[in-house]
Amino acid sequence: MEEITAEPPGLLVRPGAARDVGTAVLLLAGSSGRVDEGRARVLAAAGATVWAIRWFGGPGQQPAPYDVPLELFAEALDRLRSEADRLAVVGTSFGAEAALLTASYDGPVDACVAFAPTSVVWTGYDGERATSHWTRAGLPLPCVPFVADWAPAEDPPAFRDHYARSLDAAPATVREAATIPVERIGGDLVLVAGGDDQVWPSSDHARAIAVRRAAHGLATTVVEHPVAGHRTVLPGEAVVRGGMSMRRGGTPMADQALGAAAWPHLVAALGLAPEATNPRRVTP
Repeated sequence: MEEITAEPPGLLVRPGAARDVGTAVLLLAGSSGRVDEGRARVLAAAGATVWAIRWFGGPGQQPAPYDVPLELFAEALDRLRSEADRLAVVGTSFGAEAALLTASYDGPVDACVAFAPTSVVWTGYDGERATSHWTRAGLPLPCVPFVADWAPAEDPPAFRDHYARSLDAAPATVREAATIPVERIGGDLVLVAGGDDQVWPSSDHARAIAVRRAAHGLATTVVEHPVAGHRTVLPGEAVVRGGMSMRRGGTPMADQALGAAAWPHLVAALGLAPEATNPRRVTP
């Protein structure tokens, strides 16, 4: 069963059959600003209740991914609590950044899954002014600034080098202040990253997250594929197109292979139905 939501704009998809113990998932797409309807339907077909929301660009929202209040996601999770016994947040790229922050600051959640994750908060722009991607209690979160002396070497651009150079150039105090406190995530954490991600070095970030959590005695599941790109394709999921013109890396085969490798870990973390280990293609 599907329901179009208005505040925030989104799609709430409930599984076709009721389960004794279910998981409600808050689903966050990346910088495209879209509602991730396809992934919502795939996860719902596997037994989850999924609310895919637009988190910028909608009525009353920030026009672009800057100064987005984390309270938006915390309130969405609160509204999902009545839908199931377990709560999870799943995000991709900028949405993974939001998912990790939400699970860190505004949990508890039973699971967090981050596709193409980042270990730090990044700078956003309102057109002229540099600020943070996110606010909390009305204040911008500390973020990593971008180096000024960078220009893309090709068209469409690959931004991986820009992100990597900016993180390397940031003073240690800035990096630490901007680091997402993933040690606060108490539930299962699954990170999915492609080694050929040309948007940002998500595999490096995934490993950094795992190392930080290991220092606090916490386990992290990291799923990688050496030649997959920024966009993982899950089993039963159509390839997503659109968004800003940029190089994302990977190949269709590698991106699908990464999705196939990640799927059993999603099933376990999200508490999906056992038969979900062999999903079929889901169409609207």
